[in-house]
Amino acid sequence: MQLRTAIIGCGLIGNKRAKALGDCPLVAAVDTNLGRASQLANQYPGCESSTDWRSVVTRPDVDLVIVATTNDMLAPATLAAVQAGKHVLVEKPAARNAAEIEPVVRAAEKSGVTVKVGFNHRFHPAFLKMREIVDTGVLGPLMFLRARYGQGGRLGMEKEWRGNPEIAGGGEMLDQGVHLIDLSRWFLGDFLHVAGRVENYFWDWRVEDNGFAMLRTDAGQIAWIHASCTEWKNLFSFELYGKHGKLHVEGLGGSYGVERLSFYRMLPQMGPPETTIYEYPGEDTSWKAEFAHLKHCVETKANPSGDLNDALAALRMVDELYRQSRS
Repeated sequence: MQLRTAIIGCGLIGNKRAKALGDCPLVAAVDTNLGRASQLANQYPGCESSTDWRSVVTRPDVDLVIVATTNDMLAPATLAAVQAGKHVLVEKPAARNAAEIEPVVRAAEKSGVTVKVGFNHRFHPAFLKMREIVDTGVLGPLMFLRARYGQGGRLGMEKEWRGNPEIAGGGEMLDQGVHLIDLSRWFLGDFLHVAGRVENYFWDWRVEDNGFAMLRTDAGQIAWIHASCTEWKNLFSFELYGKHGKLHVEGLGGSYGVERLSFYRMLPQMGPPETTIYEYPGEDTSWKAEFAHLKHCVETKANPSGDLNDALAALRMVDELYRQSRS
């Protein structure tokens, strides 16, 4: 199946999504900046550029809409595309808050289209391997996890849209932190207890530059999370502990270092564990893997891994962290 695709938002992520389409044709590129839309469209024969996303989502020659806009437009554009009967891939966090995404969830359930949220970290090879190992049961009952995700920001960042709460909805916890929350739910399940704080320590903007969370399942499993844009050396670390071993993903490629999964399997006599290292150098394949998964879900009517309900659950937790921090 070739899904005729339109991309709304032709920045860095929109361009990455375009490169991951495979044999699916890009028929429309939309951006508030026509020059940026044209720059993307010109790379794909027959693709048209536009600034009018509302007319594009209703085009009969569009099967799938990729929404890669600023956070304030994610939910409105997704809702319009769903109501027009289009399949959608919307970038995380899919909305600025839970209230914005709830009508999108209802509309998608009513329309029957496939809507995938851009939780591409699930599709990094290290996490796909981690999921495979966990599913064998070799780790035993899962106990807790510890996750950190951070970057150091850049000069002038406070003037970008991510520093504007009216556009972004929040800061670092909503940006990189939502990936950690989603991955934590993917492995430990629903968290019924949320505690933590968000703080602004360094950057001169109106959103948080650090977020701290302790999430607990009803069974008592803990996810301990820290998202930061005062991490002066870019860092990604996700450690999952079971009664019989530990899995540790670190690095995401590029400035985060080589993507690596370490499997520490405890021996009956304890002591030093049996250790297996998997390394994944080279390009980031998560974008292509995620799009291939979405395409398969459209073809088979399967539920995507990382859907609107996953985004809603993550946003509710972020909302609660913001509520606790305000009080």
